[in-house]
Amino acid sequence: MAPRKKLKGLVAATITPMTPDGKINLSVIRQYVDYLVNEQNVKNIFVNGTTGEGLSLSIQERKLLAEEWMCQGKDKLDHVIIHVGALNLPECQELARHAAALGADGIAVIAPFFFKPTNKDELVAFLQKVASEAPEVPFYYYHIPPLTGVKIRVEELLDGIKAQIPTFQGVKFSDTDLLDLAQCIHKNETGELEFLYGVDEQLLGALALGASGAVGSTYNYLGRQTNLMLQAFAKPDFALAQQYQFLTGEFLNFVIKLVSFLSASTVTSFQLPCSHFQEVLEAG
Repeated sequence: MAPRKKLKGLVAATITPMTPDGKINLSVIRQYVDYLVNEQNVKNIFVNGTTGEGLSLSIQERKLLAEEWMCQGKDKLDHVIIHVGALNLPECQELARHAAALGADGIAVIAPFFFKPTNKDELVAFLQKVASEAPEVPFYYYHIPPLTGVKIRVEELLDGIKAQIPTFQGVKFSDTDLLDLAQCIHKNETGELEFLYGVDEQLLGALALGASGAVGSTYNYLGRQTNLMLQAFAKPDFALAQQYQFLTGEFLNFVIKLVSFLSASTVTSFQLPCSHFQEVLEAG
């Protein structure tokens, strides 16, 4: 693969815009891109993941969304990571080939969660068969055991994975097990791999351990504030960074009282147009 810009900082897990009759609304993606870049200072996205309800969409809908994000994000976004995970291998492979053809900056795969892999070798074998369909595209494992029930530790998974998946680039780590995350980062001595944390309300703890970035739903509308937290952490001004993290928690507590969440940091049922995110913040 050609040299690539390392993925770090914030990655917005994009919401799938829908029309009132339940169709995907591609017409607002251009506005969505401009909103993320200009209003939230977020230039990386994660498409068709949990926040985008990718596993509830048809294969064709997922392809159309990926195509539109790639088209509208050209020359505006730094990284477009496309989640290609599904409950069966052929669909994952089809989506991986499609993402590669689009020129995606990376693909990610969730573990199958109906008939689950029971050990590391089974999981790596599955991931390898998907990654091999996009042999020039950086590959990320999407680790989210609270939803998949697949609790194979990432530290164990990393052992020898590069030999089987040469394109392996890192992990979207959406779990509260900071011990596992810490061991992964500790073993990443060369800094070659990227560990992107996925529990927004605990990001500061992950940064302290060495996480290279974060993927989350709140960066759709709290991106600017979270970037300020990253800047404070880098100074370092830990007290200020802590205050920004507390504000994220307060906001999520407010939203949880209003809507039903799949998880504390997921806003899949929070169906507001991009232009209304700031209004919600101000109302809170």
